[in-house]
Amino acid sequence: MSDVINKYRIEKEPYYRTVSDEVVIYEAAYSERMPMMFKGPTGCGKTRFIEYMAWKLQKPLITVACNEDMTASDLVGRFLLDANGTRWQDGPLAIAARFGAICYLDEVVEARQDTTVVIHPLTDNRRVLPMEKTNELVHAHPDFQLVISYNPGYQSVMKDLKQSTKQRFGALDFNYPQEAIEVEIVSHETGVSTDIAQKLVSIGKMARNLKGHGLDEGISTRMLIYAGNLIAKNVAPKNACRVALVSPITDDLDMRDALDAAVTTFFG
Repeated sequence: MSDVINKYRIEKEPYYRTVSDEVVIYEAAYSERMPMMFKGPTGCGKTRFIEYMAWKLQKPLITVACNEDMTASDLVGRFLLDANGTRWQDGPLAIAARFGAICYLDEVVEARQDTTVVIHPLTDNRRVLPMEKTNELVHAHPDFQLVISYNPGYQSVMKDLKQSTKQRFGALDFNYPQEAIEVEIVSHETGVSTDIAQKLVSIGKMARNLKGHGLDEGISTRMLIYAGNLIAKNVAPKNACRVALVSPITDDLDMRDALDAAVTTFFG
């Protein structure tokens, strides 16, 4: 058991700056093994939060980056052929359920709906995972918890979660931090001065106001950290912002000019 699960333990404390009472709420939810759903824009800290909580609770964390090609077998497991014949290999969800890890399904709505229904028996009082291919019923370990995340502002109606899935979870809403906290995060994560971090956050704030007015998404905290990392490596601030903040977020020339103007406002 230890050989299987220890590689999923987080040994070093991840940096996470609390914003409200999310840590206390999650600890209470985990004590009840309540399935949890994290909702918020990309790059706002959802994944870092669950990594921090897994470290704080000293529980292994198995993360699955969901995508539209993911099948139920990718989660549960499949038969494989090797030199000795056919053998069964558990998927990440089965490993988490057997050995008591937190299973984190990141951007769960990217997976097909016929795939996500396999989590239903694990998210009610049954806490079981039917393994149809092996004719086995895995009863979840007492430490097992399922956590999912997605960005509700980015998904189309076709990619939303079913109500039958949503109502199995408690939910925490995430957003970009308040300005002072975001400055603290960017400065800590990159090593740049508070003054430079403040300028980056101000650019991010201006860009977020353009969401829905030419931008599909605003500049995330993650992107601000990317820009700060480049600046910390002696890349000129305007070039760092163009590479990390402007070019990735839009191909529209007029919008790029508007964002470049915002960068020039703060970095000359």
